[in-house]
Amino acid sequence: MKKILATALVTGLFAFSAQAALDSGVAAPDFSAQASLAGTEFTYSLKDNLAKGPVVVYFYPSAYTQGCNVQAHTFAINMEKFKTAGATVVGVSLDSIDRLNKFSADPDYCAGKLPVVSDADGSIAESYDLQIRDVREGALDTRGESINHGFAERTTFVVGTDGKVIGTVGGVSPEENVMKSLEIIQKI
Repeated sequence: MKKILATALVTGLFAFSAQAALDSGVAAPDFSAQASLAGTEFTYSLKDNLAKGPVVVYFYPSAYTQGCNVQAHTFAINMEKFKTAGATVVGVSLDSIDRLNKFSADPDYCAGKLPVVSDADGSIAESYDLQIRDVREGALDTRGESINHGFAERTTFVVGTDGKVIGTVGGVSPEENVMKSLEIIQKI
């Protein structure tokens, strides 16, 4: 597991380098927040989901951006593998809930297979010691719509049923992020 983490942290393919302070064995901050699954809003609770099994909590910069589209789609097409391993997956970004309602239902991305949480003020990302950067002025998503929120660094935490971090993945491509997270889950 340490080899996976070291590889993930050394490979720097994006503007953020993974500097998450939450290493294996550290308690993952609990959170409850507004979320969307298949376009339907609900309140997501990490604690409630940990009662069912390990949870993959993945932070991503913004819905409808190139890397995030790839990552959401890769999670969606691999969701059965995560379920077979007894895990659930939740995405977290600084997107508004309205934006996430569309993204969560979009058949090309989340495809109604995984919930996404709105961390509009960045407090959840900050509690996981993730960097947040401001969006550049005039930034547009892949649909040509304005992006008006900050970006959390792309980092994934695999959280065990005891609420502690089992593994952290960051600094790799969006697709590798998903596959390394799955690898950790399958080793539990």
